[in-house]
Amino acid sequence: MQSELSIVWIYPDLLSTYGDQGNVLVLEQRAQARGIATRTVHVRSSDPVPQQGDVYLIGGGEDRPQILGAERLRRDGGLHAAIQRGAAMLAVCAGYQIMGTVFGGEEGQPVPGIGLLDISSGRGERRAVGELAAEVDPALGLPTLTGFENHMGVTRLGPGVRPLSRTLVGTGNGDGTEGCYAGRVIGTYLHGPALARNPALADLLLSWVTGPLPPIDDSWYQALRDERLRAVLPS
Repeated sequence: MQSELSIVWIYPDLLSTYGDQGNVLVLEQRAQARGIATRTVHVRSSDPVPQQGDVYLIGGGEDRPQILGAERLRRDGGLHAAIQRGAAMLAVCAGYQIMGTVFGGEEGQPVPGIGLLDISSGRGERRAVGELAAEVDPALGLPTLTGFENHMGVTRLGPGVRPLSRTLVGTGNGDGTEGCYAGRVIGTYLHGPALARNPALADLLLSWVTGPLPPIDDSWYQALRDERLRAVLPS
């Protein structure tokens, strides 16, 4: 297990809605609870994306900041280099769409993404708003995900990715699935923030770059997650 974890929070000045910065705090706390020191870099949109980070995070945002973020990431190239080197990543909502080949702009026009994930997104007819619960791909070994969604996106998955989960409640990608993953890159529409609502997902990201993690007491997290699931799942 490594002695220091480098966390890179991409473009908080553009893409940081619905408390998504909480994902950074959860990673810091869960690493530190296991004796792993953390160093977090906040990369503003005017700065280059460092290539030597361990875990990269990007959040949600409105249409114009999403377009600006995609343009700057395409020009920068640092994120691609980091992922090719073996870094892990969580991309949320607008950040998730940016990772694909194309997404819908302010008027629904196609905007190029950065091509890290084999997905394409457009604008749906209705906004998806509310609680979301989804069963995770068994290959990842995670419990049911919970969170909330607020987006107009419809995301189509290509053969280069696998669905992160299948929806029990909510819209997700719009086809019965929610999010996707490929290698060490995870995309999702989950806010909440996602890692606070789903600490096992945080631990998965950590384990990809640190190796196996010792357990910590999650009993109160588990009780809260179960309560949320009971509230949203059909009886």
